Amino acid sequence: MHLKKLILGIGVLGVFAVYSLGIRHQDPLIAKPSSLTGSQSPATASTAASGGTPPAASSPSTMYKDGTYTGSVADAYYGNVEVKATITNGKITDVSFLQYPKTHATSVMINQQAMPYLKQEAIKAQSANVQVISGATFTSQAFQQSLQAALSQA
Repeated sequence: MHLKKLILGIGVLGVFAVYSLGIRHQDPLIAKPSSLTGSQSPATASTAASGGTPPAASSPSTMYKDGTYTGSVADAYYGNVEVKATITNGKITDVSFLQYPKTHATSVMINQQAMPYLKQEAIKAQSANVQVISGATFTSQAFQQSLQAALSQA
């Protein structure tokens, strides 16, 4: 009787171990950014939800040199963030993530939500001066650092 319990316990642990390794090592797909509904930007929505006030909108006076610029790799605690900025007609037209934390399920979930907002806010602000997203603080700060490094080349 004890042998059956032992074999069953080892089997359950084996299944759990295989499942854990499978989840940890799969390469997640990041959802494409969706357009926002309504007139609130994600940073404004998160600021309003947290009771803060959004930063004043600023119009950048700096024109960037056209091209594609890769930022430095910045530590986001749970992984690295590296971005590539595309400048067209002197303005930021696209920001893409070359690296982002994706080794843990929680990191994947957080970044799937935060990355489209960070990209959208950077394009809107035309700078790396974007609001930190609550719950994605490390990713937001690393995004700012990497984007600033890319824009300093432009």
